[in-house]
Amino acid sequence: MSSLSRLLRTLAVTGLSAAMIAPATAAYAEPSPADLTRKIEKSSSELERVVEAYNKLSEEIKSNKAAATRLQARIGPLERQAAQSRADVAELASTAYKTGGLRTADALLRPGGSAAVLDRLGTIDQLTRQRQEQIEGFTTSQRQLIDEKSRLNRVLARQAAQARELDNAKVRIERDLARLYELRRQAYGRATEAPAPRPAAARDEAPAISGQAGVAVRYAYGAVGKPYVWAGEGPHGYDCSGLTLAAWRAAGKSLPHNARMQWAAVAHIGRGELRPGDLVFYSGLGHVALYIGDGQVIDAPSAGRNVLKRGMNMMPIHGYGRVR
Repeated sequence: MSSLSRLLRTLAVTGLSAAMIAPATAAYAEPSPADLTRKIEKSSSELERVVEAYNKLSEEIKSNKAAATRLQARIGPLERQAAQSRADVAELASTAYKTGGLRTADALLRPGGSAAVLDRLGTIDQLTRQRQEQIEGFTTSQRQLIDEKSRLNRVLARQAAQARELDNAKVRIERDLARLYELRRQAYGRATEAPAPRPAAARDEAPAISGQAGVAVRYAYGAVGKPYVWAGEGPHGYDCSGLTLAAWRAAGKSLPHNARMQWAAVAHIGRGELRPGDLVFYSGLGHVALYIGDGQVIDAPSAGRNVLKRGMNMMPIHGYGRVR
């Protein structure tokens, strides 16, 4: 069972969906704004974990597709090699059938003296070795071809299973989002935050930072006010790992679209080493933000909200990373 399946099952047992609707005991009274806010925060946090698991599965599917492409590229030459080996072995068999083969007794009985006999025995030995090499080459190429095809079939089967799981997860996320948006309508009068007004030169607000880190920071500043979009990596909306991915992609660096996988891809640093452009990871590795200096980050918080700049201590921190 994949990590996403386990997560979805766990959340189903612990009541993610139940957390997104008002309990039956509160039917006689409207929930208070504080109650709604707590439910929204809890539901948003749990939903973000599911979205990040969805992102991880998407990354694994990309990896499997790349592996399948590489395997298919290798299978073509192996098929040609196996076909040539079959032809060579078939020719050997045909020659042996037509000529009856070379026998040691024939070589010894023919005239020509001992030197001729030794020459003939050497020829027999050489032909035998060549024939054996051709047969071994045939079996090796056939075995390689069968192994590669088996490997490809396993990759394609895993990819198909992941695609089905991805579709199921998408349905679940959309259903839970609808419930979360309804909670937000009850609490705030609208499902999502209003788009923040953007100055004409938003990136000009960014601090002057040189190099690739500066490019990433300026990109993040340009994303402030854009909506959270689950599985989004811009330019019109982002989730948390999609924003850090897009910022560093603009700087020429590649990151996976998943907070935990990004943690595995970066160099781990201490808090005292933080500098603009570094990534800040939060407890459970379910959230990531881009550090911009002065104790602040830019991140895509959760469904219904917009990308914003805020203090980096808004939740417990897991660690810090530098893009390599």
